[in-house]
Amino acid sequence: MINRRFVCVFVLGCALALASCDVEINGAEDIEWLQAPGTEDSNLPFSTAVRVGKLLFLSGEIGIAPGMRTLVEGGIEAETRQTLENIKATLETFGSSLDKVAKCTVFLADIREWGAMNEVYRTYFTNPPARSALGASGLALDARVEIECIAVVD
Repeated sequence: MINRRFVCVFVLGCALALASCDVEINGAEDIEWLQAPGTEDSNLPFSTAVRVGKLLFLSGEIGIAPGMRTLVEGGIEAETRQTLENIKATLETFGSSLDKVAKCTVFLADIREWGAMNEVYRTYFTNPPARSALGASGLALDARVEIECIAVVD
């Protein structure tokens, strides 16, 4: 069941982020839906990322090896590392980088793995972005962690 309070806070946060970046949205021409190379024909019901002005909204990433549909082995640490490598690659593909990430949301299959996830997560950011973390009742492909980000694009 979706927590309505979380959704309201998330939507409000996105609206504030757009307002603070002086983004003027006049219609669909100001929004660019992006697919990572090699995923155009995958028939997934979401975009890899969406660019709105100078903001890049990434869909959630999980710890799958590039070009595969299976999770890396090694538990939460290995999955977190691969997830962040996937995010790094997606950001670079669409003109951004980890040092331009403003906000992350971390979903954990088991909130008790928060500390182990943090040990890996902290090694990827020189200046840590704003972040929320929450436990979920299930993630795609039985992943241990999923992370979505909002970043700035030049």
